[in-house]
Amino acid sequence: MDAFFAAIEQRNNPELRGKPVAVGGESERGVVSTASYEARKFGVRSAMSSVVAKRLCPDLIFVHSDFAEYKKVSNQIKSILSEYTDLIEPFSIDEAFLDVTSNLKGIKSATLIAKDIRKRIFETTQLTASAGVSYNMFLAKLASDMNKPDGLRVILPDEAEKILNKLPVEQFYGVGKSTSERMHKFGIHTGLDLKKLSVFTLKRLFGKAGEFYYNICRGIDEREVTPFYERKSVGTERTFAKNITTKFERITELYHIAKELDERLKESNFAGKTLTLKIKFHDFDQISRSKTFDDYIVDFHSILTNAKEMLSNIKTERTSIRLMGLTVSNANANIKLSNRQLTIDF
Repeated sequence: MDAFFAAIEQRNNPELRGKPVAVGGESERGVVSTASYEARKFGVRSAMSSVVAKRLCPDLIFVHSDFAEYKKVSNQIKSILSEYTDLIEPFSIDEAFLDVTSNLKGIKSATLIAKDIRKRIFETTQLTASAGVSYNMFLAKLASDMNKPDGLRVILPDEAEKILNKLPVEQFYGVGKSTSERMHKFGIHTGLDLKKLSVFTLKRLFGKAGEFYYNICRGIDEREVTPFYERKSVGTERTFAKNITTKFERITELYHIAKELDERLKESNFAGKTLTLKIKFHDFDQISRSKTFDDYIVDFHSILTNAKEMLSNIKTERTSIRLMGLTVSNANANIKLSNRQLTIDF
């Protein structure tokens, strides 16, 4: 969807339409969750500090998130998608991959399906959606980002090579910030630069991922749409309004975080064997500690007891903490895969 959270707020509040809007907290420690396209013109983006966002756009209007409303609209959209195919893989609350090779409406053109879906979404929600269509998941996702907002882009097989050759490595699936920085040090800046290197060289530079980079820059992506998505972890974290410095404050905040995590585990019907404690200090340095158990973590008491133990074992001179978080993972789930792919970013 296009600026999903902000677009819903603008739809529900006519006074916000056409104005720069950011969903998130306006406090000193606030972070922008989603920015409207009016705000993006000023450089405001997701995950940006609210202070920086306000500096870039003095007229920025902050609104608090309403996740119940966002989830409601997301379910409306997923209901529409399910009319076209059973092969739907959620990518986030406002985005999904679809395989429409064989679709429920018998429409032979994936482009026509994308057009129809976008039309139905707007009629139902009064929100715009952008879609990307291609012969694999990576290219379809890439296409969906090329014509936003309210756009449709198709990448055909005979044009994929030209697009990928010019594509900055940062935009390739699986290439994060640290990897792209390493690539730049080796003189790799575009897909064409990647293609010049042999699979042996890429594996020597980047390990097992080297073979993946060798394929992806050639438009080869063998991932399949996974309709039965299995959650890998459940977590929660808190950024404090003021840095916490005392043992009492740490234990108190850990209690509330553990309580929230316990509630999320129950809501998600999730259990895992690994508990991870994350701490970010005042200087933004970050550490984490994990502990794996023989049995699944299923109750608040075990979460809090083990989190407190991990916290007590962290030896550091830095006592000023700005963020703490807890995550449960290692569910040992088996994920079933489908066998065809085409992606629509709604």
